[in-house]
Amino acid sequence: MGMSETAVRARRGARSVGESARRAWTGPGPERDVAIQAGKAALAACVAWAVAGWWLRAPNAFVAAWVAIVLVESTVFRSIAHGLQQLAAIAMGTAVATGVALLLDSPTLAMALVLPVVVLLGNWGPLGSQGVYAATGALFVLTSGPVTLMASTTRIAEAGFGAVVGIAVNALIRPPVYLRGTRVALEEAAGEARRILEAVADRLAAGEWDSEPAQELHERALRLFRLVDQARSAVGWSRESLRINPLRRKLAEGTPGQEYDDAVTVLDYVAVHTSGVTRAVLESSDGGRAHSRPGPAVSEAYADFLRGSARAIRLYPRSRFAPGGYDAEADGELREVVDDMRRTLDALHRRLPDGALEDLDALATYGTLLTQARRLADQLVTQERVS
Repeated sequence: MGMSETAVRARRGARSVGESARRAWTGPGPERDVAIQAGKAALAACVAWAVAGWWLRAPNAFVAAWVAIVLVESTVFRSIAHGLQQLAAIAMGTAVATGVALLLDSPTLAMALVLPVVVLLGNWGPLGSQGVYAATGALFVLTSGPVTLMASTTRIAEAGFGAVVGIAVNALIRPPVYLRGTRVALEEAAGEARRILEAVADRLAAGEWDSEPAQELHERALRLFRLVDQARSAVGWSRESLRINPLRRKLAEGTPGQEYDDAVTVLDYVAVHTSGVTRAVLESSDGGRAHSRPGPAVSEAYADFLRGSARAIRLYPRSRFAPGGYDAEADGELREVVDDMRRTLDALHRRLPDGALEDLDALATYGTLLTQARRLADQLVTQERVS
């Protein structure tokens, strides 16, 4: 059984790798971006090694190749920022290790004294995530043969050359840009919110209050926050990828502007109120207090409101992030849907059953659903007016 499970997992892994390779070959996407960055990193290492090792015959040419390959970063800005931090860390570790090694006659004793110091120095704030290279630079000095000022100076120079090569390759050969991924992340979050609201609407309209489906929908609503965070992160990555990027002017029209921040804000509120709706439905499902559920007249009208919200969420990305940047037809349709949502919300207010005033549980459930509806509508209406 163990062998068959291992074989199944191996086949699945092979299929996954094959599918990723196929997507990278057939069209643009994350898989192709990763493959190109990997090729660029290999190219940077080869160039650095060819110049430093083959042409200049530097004694530690591998340092140039190593720094070049790790500085082909996800954005040009990050390559430069990390390159400066890494060089500072390597220089710091190299200088400390060289000084101590020249004073002592024992490499082992020098290592015991130097490593704690450079590890602490590596935590210095300005070095950021590259501080670990202070210890790496020190180890290169203490484990690579006789310590001399010339060898240490050469090693720092080789690291600097490798950094220049890595940054140049990343900036000049298809510099990474993540505009496409930003739109995909926003559309994915909006799509999941729409599907959740439609599922809740269908169950309310059918009078289905089973606890298991309600729990599943609530868990999906909670996971929606993670998708919104990913969309927010994608907006930041897109902006960073255009900093110090030779393609910036060419891609200026696609630069994430205020509309991207507005979209993330809307999705944040959508996630909050979607989780509120699903929580209210879950609390009124089987296993809870059945008499606290709103009647069919209310639940059906509320289902209509949720379907309107789902349509508005579907139209919102289309109206803001069309290929041309704006889709007038989708925006007009969005305005019509928002108007319908207002009318449905007014009807919900008028349908507050008189009996609920005597049933505090029913009034609490109804009030919770109505509050979430009002807040969700306010956000969609506000963004519709801004447009």
